[in-house]
Amino acid sequence: MTPPAENKTALVVSAHSADFVWRAGGAIALYASRGWAVTVVCLSFGERGESAKLWREPGMTLERVKSARRDEATEAAQILGAKVVFFDVGDYPMRLNEDALYKLVKLYREIQPEFVLTHSLKDPYNFDHPLAAHFAQEARIVAQAHGHDPATKVLGAPPVFLFEPHQPEQCEWKPDVLLDISSVWEKKYSAFKVMAAQEHLWEYYERVALQRGVQGARNSNRKMKYGEAYQRVFPQVTDMLAEVLQ
Repeated sequence: MTPPAENKTALVVSAHSADFVWRAGGAIALYASRGWAVTVVCLSFGERGESAKLWREPGMTLERVKSARRDEATEAAQILGAKVVFFDVGDYPMRLNEDALYKLVKLYREIQPEFVLTHSLKDPYNFDHPLAAHFAQEARIVAQAHGHDPATKVLGAPPVFLFEPHQPEQCEWKPDVLLDISSVWEKKYSAFKVMAAQEHLWEYYERVALQRGVQGARNSNRKMKYGEAYQRVFPQVTDMLAEVLQ
């Protein structure tokens, strides 16, 4: 029996505080609109490498940048309908220790996500992104281990989808899922406008969404305008090929 939507959950593991908005904001808003509980983990605030606009302001400090990025991500998550959790592990460089790993493992077991969204496994332009992807998947594996914290519920096998990197070809990333986000595009774009520290990316990611929308329409009978692309890590298991082909 399929559980009601309000009992379904999804997890997004984002390296920096804006990554989930650009790359997975449509999926987050779409599933939240269906009654799913979506949790976003921001491993860092992107305070060093992705906050150039803030650092140009006179007298800026690291703590002020972090605070501004936290506020942006919190508001963006609210617009999309998600809960956001901040790990604050730092960026450029990002360093992930066992405490952070077990914190994410605990979250996996608590929310029992139906699927996981995270970064591509390679990115020569940003080492934090593949690090976050490997971290998300290592935590998933530990959460599946029966010998880890036996008093808590073991995680099943949620599928993992890698969202689109900034330069797919250089990241050896190839999409095999095109998600129609036309119905929630306005929410995603509203979340864009909250991320004032990276205003230069608003137009770029709108073009990406339009491009994926065109590709989605060409590969289906959908009249979709906006899309997001994902790469699966594991095979899709189904008893109906029509579901896959549609």
